[in-house]
This record gives sequence, C-alpha cells and structure tokens, in this order.
Amino acid sequence: MLMRTDPFRELDRLAQQLMGPSTWSRPSPMPMDAYREGDEYVVSFDIPGVSADAIEIDVERNMLTVKAERRPVTKSDDVQMELSERPLGVFSRQIVLADTLDTEHIKADYDAGVLTLRIPIAERAKPRKIAIGGGSDHKEISG
Repeated sequence: MLMRTDPFRELDRLAQQLMGPSTWSRPSPMPMDAYREGDEYVVSFDIPGVSADAIEIDVERNMLTVKAERRPVTKSDDVQMELSERPLGVFSRQIVLADTLDTEHIKADYDAGVLTLRIPIAERAKPRKIAIGGGSDHKEISG
C-alpha cells in the first residue's frame, strides 16, 4: 500500500560520508515504520528534538509529505558550543499512498519524538457481501 519515492537516498548517504556534513539544502529523510492495524494504516516517523509547531504534514492527491525542522536549542551569542553531533535543519519524507486509503481523515499524534499518522482504509476498499436476487435461491457472495 505504501511506496518509497526517494531514489537518491543511498547516493546522498554515500556523498555525505565522503564529503562530510555540507551546507546544501536537500532535506534529510527521517526513519519510519509503516504497518496495517485493523482498518487503518499506521505510519510512524522518528523526529526527536523537533517541536510540534515545526512539523508540517501535507497531502496532495495521494502524495503524503512530512517535513520537520530541528532548530538550534540556544540562540544566545554568549553560548560556546563544545560538541554538536545532532543534525539541524530540515528533514523530509514523501510517501505515495494507495487509492484505497482515505486521505480526508488522517489523524496525527506527536509524542516522545515520534510522529504517528493513522490513515483509515476507504470504505470502498473494504470487503463487503453482495446479495444475489432472483429465483427461489438467495445467496450471498463475498466481494
């Protein structure tokens, strides 16, 4: 039901290893899990250290885009940074959602650095029984 859409992820990872951290503005991907739970899909993104107001979730047609920005904690000029290993900047992930998902009713929760999206399966995609009429026999067929 879900499809990755970042064909350059591995290339970016290799370039970053060879050149070290750079200042180019391509958003970094965020790790995620996706699974089906009952009548909905659950997608969880790890984005620790990001405030809820710095997260943006958009759906256009069947393309889900999640962007988050981790900003520096301190903004004072008198702070001298001793060690900085946590990446700052924009993190982004795009996922193509299947037509069988109801993108009008996505629910989002953010707790302990994990953004969880719950995407219901559309009614038209759920299995249903169809009654067959006519004659003396009346049957139901699962469709």
